[in-house]
Amino acid sequence: MSHTIREKQKLLARVRRIRGQVEAIERALEGEAGCEPVMHLIAGARGAMAGLMAEVVEDHVREHLVDAERHPGALNKEAAEQLLGVVRSYLK
Repeated sequence: MSHTIREKQKLLARVRRIRGQVEAIERALEGEAGCEPVMHLIAGARGAMAGLMAEVVEDHVREHLVDAERHPGALNKEAAEQLLGVVRSYLK
């Protein structure tokens, strides 16, 4: 996956932020925090993970499915953008 290598530092930074969010959940549970703060932390981590997935999927579609120069039989770029919009909405 060449696009993940190109974006390696950016993706690793996101993963490190997600790790921090998961560690915050662990600290909250260890500290016997209430349900509401724990649920907010979990929701934040879930959103961050979904955002990471959306970014990797979007890069994959653009790199491997709609790059007509590299892939002459590539998909319709406009249709791919519409699909990506739906995927981004779904993953939010």
